[in-house]
Amino acid sequence: MKEVIVSKGPKCKIVDSPIPQAGHNQVLIKVVVSGSNPKDWKRAETGAELNTGDDIAGIVHRVGLNVVEFKPGDRVVKGATIPLAAMTAAYGLYQRLQLPLPWHPATTPTPLIIYGAAGAVGSFAIQLAQLSNIHPLICIAGNGIPHVESLISSSKGDVVLDYRAGNEQLVQKLKSVIADAGGKAEYAFDCISEHGSYQNICQVLSRDTGRITLVLPNKTYEDIPEGIEKSKTSVGAAHKDTDSDPWEKKTGSAAGNQEFAYVMFRFIGRGLQEGWFKGHPYEVVPGGLAGVEEGLTRLKAGKVSAKKLVFKIGDTEGVET
Repeated sequence: MKEVIVSKGPKCKIVDSPIPQAGHNQVLIKVVVSGSNPKDWKRAETGAELNTGDDIAGIVHRVGLNVVEFKPGDRVVKGATIPLAAMTAAYGLYQRLQLPLPWHPATTPTPLIIYGAAGAVGSFAIQLAQLSNIHPLICIAGNGIPHVESLISSSKGDVVLDYRAGNEQLVQKLKSVIADAGGKAEYAFDCISEHGSYQNICQVLSRDTGRITLVLPNKTYEDIPEGIEKSKTSVGAAHKDTDSDPWEKKTGSAAGNQEFAYVMFRFIGRGLQEGWFKGHPYEVVPGGLAGVEEGLTRLKAGKVSAKKLVFKIGDTEGVET
């Protein structure tokens, strides 16, 4: 098989590798389309050289001995724009911030700040929050504002603010919106976690009961004020029963991470089938795997807004379909 190895730059090279075997509890998928995420170039910036891809759509090739839900030939149709970002959004909202689940929706106003709302994680967080009846949603975006406006419910008080106006003006607008919503904001999902995002949030988040979850794993966020509970959200937690995040230890959640992922992926799958959960807008980058370097370079340069870049593996030179 062919795969892309990503290194600092980002630089990418296509290599031939043996087809892996499916473990007893694993499914081996022949990838048809692969999606990209900002972490794909960010991980390589640490000096690692690796295949950073996670989001795929394809066909089941082999299954492990203990697998009962899938068989060879099944289509994996969650889509190359969905798995990593959607589960990251779900973890942030429910396992970290401990907001009401969709099957037990909120019954009182619950203001939630979503910073970076036009990106895939932020957009999926909006969709899930809507299903949980979490309002008002106070969304922050830039070029992708029209996309965010298509997801929120203005009739329920949801708004989108433009960070491009500058930090000072953004904070003033946040204060005004929060005042209109009752004067207190306790929850924030920072899907950016850099360039002043969480510093802006912390100027308006409750210093007594505020909770913020962030997505960049290699930062300590030491400048977040005392009194605001902070946590890190990483989709890798889906592979662990528990992890070292200090916020999780305080929740006392009965469901471990693996159980949560098991349930939530099936919930999302049903939503896709029935039409009440949608994938993220996307652009197909030409050249298949040969286009990965171009795509990651665009992501790093901040030239992608409100859409995913995806790659059709069959468009790669030398790949048999």
